[in-house]
Amino acid sequence: MKNFGLVIIGAHIGVHISSEIEKYKNKNILLIEPVPHNLRVLKKNIPNCDLIKIEQSAISESREIKKFYFIKEDSIHKLKKHWASGIGSFDKQHILKHKTKRFKVTDDDIETMEIQCLTFSDVLNKYSIKMIDKLLIDVEGAEFEILNNIDFDKVEIKKIIFEFKHFDGTFKEGPKLKKIKEKLINSNYMLTEIDKENILAEKK
Repeated sequence: MKNFGLVIIGAHIGVHISSEIEKYKNKNILLIEPVPHNLRVLKKNIPNCDLIKIEQSAISESREIKKFYFIKEDSIHKLKKHWASGIGSFDKQHILKHKTKRFKVTDDDIETMEIQCLTFSDVLNKYSIKMIDKLLIDVEGAEFEILNNIDFDKVEIKKIIFEFKHFDGTFKEGPKLKKIKEKLINSNYMLTEIDKENILAEKK
């Protein structure tokens, strides 16, 4: 069994996580990203190192093949938002609900693929993980399913940072977020809202 310095679910293209990778460059790192064109760029942006593993999967509450929706590579430039490639979801409507006057996303901008999903437990078993220094989760509303299925008796995680703004639907917070906060507090984590989108859970 191994200790991992960093596990990122929703690694995107690697630009926004470069500082985190630098911090943990001497430890095992696992980057999880499902979108093919993001993965291609991620592999170019991340240093070639035996300690860094890249997993092309989506993490869900069960091991199954599911439809996954994401912005087409050709549409990213047209939509004129650098974060467009980071919007991937099991729910097509989640992407369409991001539509604004400045982000005119339509059905034609969305690509669909079927992807093998892994559970968080599957990931732990596949990479023989027994401890994680920092877990980052940014998965456009699927954070609840991941956090709800972590068995803290099986893995020690020192810090968790997760996006909470889509917990109960697109741009909605509610009972699902409350449930996860209670689970983390009961698992001896201290919670801090580090900005308007993310929560830090730190083991006491």
